[in-house]
Amino acid sequence: MRRIAGVANVRPWGEPAVDIAFDGDRIGAVTPHAAGALRGDVLDGRGLLALPTVVNAHAHVDKSWLGLPWQSYGGDGGTDGRIRHERARRDELGIPSVERTAAVLDAHVRHGSTAIRTHVDVDLGVRLGGIEAVREAVAAYDGAIEATIVAFPQDGVLRRPGVLELLDAAAAAGADHVGGLDPASIDRDPVGQLDGIFAIAERHGVGVDIHLHDAAELGAFQLELIVERAERLGLGRRVNIAHGFAIAQLPEARRRDLLQAMGELGITFTTVAPLRLPQLPLAELDAAGVAFAFGTDGIRDLWSPYGDGDTLAIARQFARASSLVRDEELHRVVEIATCDAASFVGRATHDLVPGARADLMLLDAEHAMDALVRTPARLAVVGGGRLLHETSTTDLGGHHG
Repeated sequence: MRRIAGVANVRPWGEPAVDIAFDGDRIGAVTPHAAGALRGDVLDGRGLLALPTVVNAHAHVDKSWLGLPWQSYGGDGGTDGRIRHERARRDELGIPSVERTAAVLDAHVRHGSTAIRTHVDVDLGVRLGGIEAVREAVAAYDGAIEATIVAFPQDGVLRRPGVLELLDAAAAAGADHVGGLDPASIDRDPVGQLDGIFAIAERHGVGVDIHLHDAAELGAFQLELIVERAERLGLGRRVNIAHGFAIAQLPEARRRDLLQAMGELGITFTTVAPLRLPQLPLAELDAAGVAFAFGTDGIRDLWSPYGDGDTLAIARQFARASSLVRDEELHRVVEIATCDAASFVGRATHDLVPGARADLMLLDAEHAMDALVRTPARLAVVGGGRLLHETSTTDLGGHHG
């Protein structure tokens, strides 16, 4: 993890070759490529495609068994069944822990994510221990990566007395957002759960990020409750819906009205592009001004054995499942996965421009569209001006000017 002075001879977004000079952890200048122009320890990009790093806007870095022997899928299906199975087995697997979290972070970094928004379980068993483990694992990168923390009540809120107080404590201790989970189907009290969560957000000035799996009209009902509270409390731009499958399952007119209300308030979505369900309607969200971002969800955890930490692959999955094939559509998906997701991790800018954090990845691809449909290996990943990952087979070298 060495600090470098910049990256020479790269093609940002597939444009002509440039040199990107760093000023500490920021991009200082972007100039047309000239051999030897950059001074110091410089990464030779050899004409590769350069993109901003992929923002992982929905992760669970605290609960993976990555790095342990294979764990067979067990327990009951459904959200509540998976919760019970996870609670029964996580202690024997040492979840959460700094070691498990470090393995997950490494997977995300190797796949080009240096900014991560992660839900971290807060419940009566682990209390705030998961947040502490995640912070310690992130701190090992010494600022080269950044993690935005969502205090997440995976086991429910009101049905487990004491969880609401733990969420309040997490927000008071610096969590960036407070989470919720299926207020109707898990707690069976959507008004109570949402009132409790929004009160914490208002009290501590944090965001709200709610997992909403409930489908169709039940999900839409809860979206309406969220919209009402966001408008009343003036918290719209701090509210995100994770998953929100219901929005894609509604009649067109009903969906249009909900999206218009969400767009006016600045409420956002995050998606993991599940193949078994309709995808978020890209064109309709853009038309309504509703931002969304991609995430990996959990990787190799007690919910599913799948996942490798590649958020760009999730973006490709979304594009394929949505039948997006035109250049402008594919380019748009890459924008959503990278620069347009800046606000999801608390950034004003996340792009290859002066003043932005020096977070970029190099790929052997023609342009953004080619990178999306092939998702080639990330040959180099830079975070905060430091080289975090370099694929040895590329023989990317540093040179000293």
